[in-house]
Amino acid sequence: MNNTPLLEDLRLFCVVARHSSFAGSAREVGASPAYISKRIALLEQALGVRLFHRTTRSVVMTEEGGNVHEWARRILDDVEQMMETVSSAKRVPRGLLKISTSFGLGRKVVSPLLSRFASEHPELKIQLELVDRQIDLVNEGIDLDIRVGAGHEPHLFSKRILPSQRVLCASPAYLKKHGLPADLAALRQHQCLVIRERNQSFGIWRMMGPKGVETVKVSGMLASNHGEIIHQWAVDGHGIILRSAWDVADSLKRGRLVRVLPQYYQEADLCAVYPLQLKNSAKVRECVRFLQKHLDVAVLPAMA
Repeated sequence: MNNTPLLEDLRLFCVVARHSSFAGSAREVGASPAYISKRIALLEQALGVRLFHRTTRSVVMTEEGGNVHEWARRILDDVEQMMETVSSAKRVPRGLLKISTSFGLGRKVVSPLLSRFASEHPELKIQLELVDRQIDLVNEGIDLDIRVGAGHEPHLFSKRILPSQRVLCASPAYLKKHGLPADLAALRQHQCLVIRERNQSFGIWRMMGPKGVETVKVSGMLASNHGEIIHQWAVDGHGIILRSAWDVADSLKRGRLVRVLPQYYQEADLCAVYPLQLKNSAKVRECVRFLQKHLDVAVLPAMA
């Protein structure tokens, strides 16, 4: 009798591991919970280990299940890469492409471009996840993360797709009432609208300026974890913000915001980050190429 696990059972196992539920897994794959349970039982029989602790309320991986999960993900990734390498998928993007990015960047920049990209690649299924936290691409099954700043994880590959900066801005009304800060240290005496973002320390602004890198601790009466809220509060005259140039470009153009201390900035390039094993993936490669080609540098304000 051949006890070699079937690839489809390994895929089902990974789905169950993600949901911790037979019912939730069944809904995702379009099968019954009984079928899922049967396939997992057959996989356990083939491997000779118990993969899950089953209760009436949950399904929890065993220690052996965790080890199998690591191997299963690697095996399935390798099979997918093999198929892309030896088939027409090497030239034509197809299958599922899972992309993540932050809320503001996703809504304003990434999602409109993905709409155009999807129209050009009808064989590609795209899922866009918007999250304002640093994510684990491998464990969360994400193929491509569009983020501000490069990835530093050794198992990830990073490619810059748009040079950009974060700049200091405030409304004309705020500056008329409170005056312009004379230097970076003067921001301590101003109302600064602080946001907790993926790669920023809360309330610590580390800036590049005429003297090199300088750091200032800022605070204010208003803070949020949502960039669009902070942006609007700045337009309403509540304080000074540090935001990406692509985010404030329109407000600067319309005069709703003006640059503050324009000699200071933060490097904030937009980067495409993805697992090393997907470096040769057609779907990832073509999406990154499309984003890099169509991101409009012209919309960014001058960095003078």
